[in-house]
Amino acid sequence: MVHAGGHNSPGSNPNPTHMNKFAFGCAVVASIISIIFGYDTGVMSGARIFIQDDLKINDNQVEVLMGILNLCALVGSLTAGKTSDVIGRRYTIALSSVIFLVGSVVMGYGSNYAVLMVGRCIAGVGVGFALMIAPVYSAEIASASHRGFLTSLPELCISLGILLGYVSNYCFGKLALKLGWRLMLGLAAIPSMILAFGILKMPESPRWLVMQGRLEEAKKIMVLISNTEEEAEERFRDILAAAEIEEDGAVKAVGRGVWRELVINPTPAVRLILIAAVGIHFFEHATGIEAVVLYSPKIFEKAGVTSKDKLLLATVGVGLTKAVFIVIATFLLDKVGRRKLLLTSTGGMVFASTSLAIGLTMVHRFGRLVWALRLSIVSAYTFVAFFSIGLGPITWVYSSEIFPLRLRAQGASIGVAVNRIMNATVSMSFLTIMKTITMGGVFFMFAGIAVVAWWFFFFMLPETKGVPLEEIEKLFGGGDARGACDGLEIQAKRVDNKI
Repeated sequence: MVHAGGHNSPGSNPNPTHMNKFAFGCAVVASIISIIFGYDTGVMSGARIFIQDDLKINDNQVEVLMGILNLCALVGSLTAGKTSDVIGRRYTIALSSVIFLVGSVVMGYGSNYAVLMVGRCIAGVGVGFALMIAPVYSAEIASASHRGFLTSLPELCISLGILLGYVSNYCFGKLALKLGWRLMLGLAAIPSMILAFGILKMPESPRWLVMQGRLEEAKKIMVLISNTEEEAEERFRDILAAAEIEEDGAVKAVGRGVWRELVINPTPAVRLILIAAVGIHFFEHATGIEAVVLYSPKIFEKAGVTSKDKLLLATVGVGLTKAVFIVIATFLLDKVGRRKLLLTSTGGMVFASTSLAIGLTMVHRFGRLVWALRLSIVSAYTFVAFFSIGLGPITWVYSSEIFPLRLRAQGASIGVAVNRIMNATVSMSFLTIMKTITMGGVFFMFAGIAVVAWWFFFFMLPETKGVPLEEIEKLFGGGDARGACDGLEIQAKRVDNKI
């Protein structure tokens, strides 16, 4: 077991607002799984070019290859919620890394299109597990004052993984055709293997342990991830109340009636929470980020970049922009708040999508124009920057923190399922839609969707910055008797006054 970096002995004068080093370390290790997923996404962007040349596949087969991972991730995400409630958050992360490992090895072998598809499907199941469990684990070990930072680490790691994938494209792209793309895809097996063993050294989520009735273990871990014993005791009491501990010490069974409470017969507060979670996951990909990340070489090619090396180098710029602005976002989430960043981010995406659409449309109509090429590249980078400073990380932070403890894992899995459906929809239809309405037309469409997203976020998502997990349900009108009148409308008014 790793030693607690943030725990203080009696008699010391700890700063209760200081980030706990042990909790930070746990969140970092849990987020490594997201680097593997990000790498797989980024590397496929460039590997697609070489795979298409080597295996002689058409654009329709490319779309299926790109999108199949997300359809299989849908299965993984829906399974991960129940799995993590049964075997725990920690072992679910380990299982995810093993699935990634197998998928990476199969893709690296990739003797033909069918084998490559099998590898993508296996890796896709791992993606579904990873996207659900990493933010949930991070949220459950974080204090309210640093939850935004720690829960955004998985999104930061996805961005770092995407950047590494782009760099891998550029480096291995210089090798022999049959070897280069196989090394690109197979390389993800190495961190998968390391994580599978590394996560076993980390503690289980104390909130999951409470739900299993393992109160003593939960309390010990809570002391490790808190700065003072007083803070640990207060957080532990809040968890006990949220877990609905019976008078005899028994804990209400996990998973029984969860789907009924979430979907079939939810309370008004839970219904609003589910709408918020599903909505933010829907709009994360419906606004077009996957088109830019996955098909950036194609976008730059349409804009007028012809050299394969320059295409891959420009794509590295996309990954670098994404990583830099995610880092900035992680430090702003707990200071500026989720809501302000989200609205600013989405507004910027409307502007960037529109300018990218204009640049691409001008090139389509009048041929290669230097100013239109520059506008397209700058707009693509600007779009990624605005996405990464708000909508990207906040989607995962927000959806992993708003569900009540008893519903969190499976509620988060529904959000991830919607996320993967939209991701697959965009990645598997982008080239087809582009041929129908032109690439400029596609980005005009994304700009219109982003406008709708801005209004949805404005009316449906209250601020959660600094609110303990156990009290967030009250923001949506749930919780104690006060919740009936202190719900979404009052919270929205309070936050709107600050904007």
